Amino acid sequence: MRKTVGFVLLGLAGFLVTAAVLAMVYVPGAVEKTPLDIDSLTRLSGTASTLPVGEGGPIKAISHTVADGQASDDDVVVFDTFSCLMRDEPGSPDCTEDEGEGSPLVTAGTDRFATDRRTALAVNEVTYVGTASEPHEGLVNKWPFYPEQETYPYWDGLLGRSVDAVFAGEDVIDGLDTYKYQVTITDEPAEISSGISGTYSSDKTLWIDQVTGTIIDQKEEQSRALDDGTAVLALQIGFTPETVSANVEDAKANGSQLSLVNSAPWVLGLLGLLALAGGAFLILAGRSESEPSTEQY
Repeated sequence: MRKTVGFVLLGLAGFLVTAAVLAMVYVPGAVEKTPLDIDSLTRLSGTASTLPVGEGGPIKAISHTVADGQASDDDVVVFDTFSCLMRDEPGSPDCTEDEGEGSPLVTAGTDRFATDRRTALAVNEVTYVGTASEPHEGLVNKWPFYPEQETYPYWDGLLGRSVDAVFAGEDVIDGLDTYKYQVTITDEPAEISSGISGTYSSDKTLWIDQVTGTIIDQKEEQSRALDDGTAVLALQIGFTPETVSANVEDAKANGSQLSLVNSAPWVLGLLGLLALAGGAFLILAGRSESEPSTEQY
């Protein structure tokens, strides 16, 4: 009986060790991918001043990003983003199509882009984004899973190219460990408004979840000037507290799931070793019981 149970345990040990190896090799690649069902609404708030007259006041913005599951596949995810910047007036909606005089609308636009589901880097193949979309570079809307303490290329839509996002330390936001990255742009030539050229400066800080690569918080100070140096815009904007709290909650939940999945190989391996030890012990014990006695009477 002991030998029978022992052989059963040896078989179970083989199964568990094999499962552990498969989980270690294949599971991380399967689960550490950007989901294809993303539908996120990010809210921002801040202040803006139109210089040099100083007119301005509170502003608000939204960024609504939706994954196009039909255009995506196992390796690449396609996104459509709608963004809107408004003067924050009492009773004003998130966005409006009214561009007339007195409208609170500052600017609105759409963007279509694709990223690698593992590295989060932009993908510009026509198969995914078509021919009308502007080519993107670097990271666009998230960092890779388990980001490193290094400089990453980060997309800047106004410049139409990537810029350096430099690692700047670690922070804890509502109990969530994040990496902080700094993007600094100084007097770069750009189209600062439709048909108007000038220079553009930005000091942006991004807080990134250390597990999922999600952007948890973001703050930016931005200024624009005409080619002759006349300042025309000063902007301060960042994620609202409600958006940050929601991002933290989602990151914690997703991080816990990843942690559980990544611990599976070690749990399976340990159980396999225990089954192996137990099986070997029972087989040896069974053999000792079945051996004939050599005692002489």
